[in-house]
Amino acid sequence: MTPQDITKLIVRTSMKDREAFDLLYRNTSAKLFGVCLRVLGDRAEAEEALQEVFVKIWTKADRFAVSDLSPISWLVAVARNHAVDRVRGRKQKTTDIDAALDVADPSPTPEAIVVAGGQREQIYVCLDELEADRSAAVRGAYLDGDSYLDLAARHNVPLNTMRTWLRRSLMKLRECLER
Repeated sequence: MTPQDITKLIVRTSMKDREAFDLLYRNTSAKLFGVCLRVLGDRAEAEEALQEVFVKIWTKADRFAVSDLSPISWLVAVARNHAVDRVRGRKQKTTDIDAALDVADPSPTPEAIVVAGGQREQIYVCLDELEADRSAAVRGAYLDGDSYLDLAARHNVPLNTMRTWLRRSLMKLRECLER
């Protein structure tokens, strides 16, 4: 299967096409299972992780378009990151209450709060520099968690146009924030 074929399947999956998802699974699950198995080292856990990876792919396929990765690299990254998260989760479980004494306070320091407040202001200034519809789309996607499909329908544009809007808007935001 060519990278273009896998890309098409991911795009169709982002539109909740079950047949495309099934084909994507059949054509990539062996490779992704190998990634999970290599990271986790346990066949049963790798099988469970693979199921969770494909749930993520089903729910987050629309994010593929904004990545610069090849389709198989994106899929492998999803699988690897999920497997690594599982390994980290294992290390966080502890039965020794004394180990909890060494856990840092997760709340930000006063200095971090001031810095974050300034960054937040800068982000909102940069968002206001975007065209109104682009700014609304970015806020919807990245602050409100709206799907690309919902945003495309709300703004009455094709899905790929919405992806382009978001990608270009993020590049403009990065430029603005780097000034």
